[in-house]
Amino acid sequence: MSAATLAIDPLRSPPSNDKPPLVPIARRLVIFGVVTLISIALDQWTKVLATDAFKGQPTRTYLGDAFRFQFATNEGAFLSLGGSLPPTARFWILTVGVGALLLAITVQAIRNPVSTANLAGYALIVSGGFSNWIDRARFGGVVVDFMNMGLGSLRTGVFNVADLAILAGIGVLLIAGAKHDREAKRLAAQKEAAAATSTSTQASATDPAPASQTPRQDT
Repeated sequence: MSAATLAIDPLRSPPSNDKPPLVPIARRLVIFGVVTLISIALDQWTKVLATDAFKGQPTRTYLGDAFRFQFATNEGAFLSLGGSLPPTARFWILTVGVGALLLAITVQAIRNPVSTANLAGYALIVSGGFSNWIDRARFGGVVVDFMNMGLGSLRTGVFNVADLAILAGIGVLLIAGAKHDREAKRLAAQKEAAAATSTSTQASATDPAPASQTPRQDT
């Protein structure tokens, strides 16, 4: 865009390089697939290691009991949520319902043109949920957990790498959303400033010039 165009139309903003580029669908498929597969593979691998190392063993504590390794099976969802539900309710909510939700998120992320950050965030959430869903399919509705954090009596539930992937994905989406909001506000402020400048310039151009006065000559 030339300087002359900007001068004629000050409300028209110059192209901004700060906006995150939208990812084409072929690249979306690659990014989503790679992030999802790596995350699922890492979670399943660490669960195998944890089962071999911690199952039937006493809890191992580190950093003054701030971090624990312990084998546990979780009948609930993320951080044991819903573990007290009846088996039938758990099946329909945590297996059927969560599976449908993960599929919907996957379709939403791949079909819509989004930024790379948002795409990675969706992939982390889907991979974490799907990896725990694989556990439920393999182990009769339970998920393998092996990590616990906290101070004193204030502790998290027992969790796994898939839960960390879900948290990371939510964090990525929140950060990307906050960045997008800041950029939108910055562009809106630029347009308001340009509009104010244009209005001021037009007002100055339409104001009549003061009439010239001929100096009086004394006779």
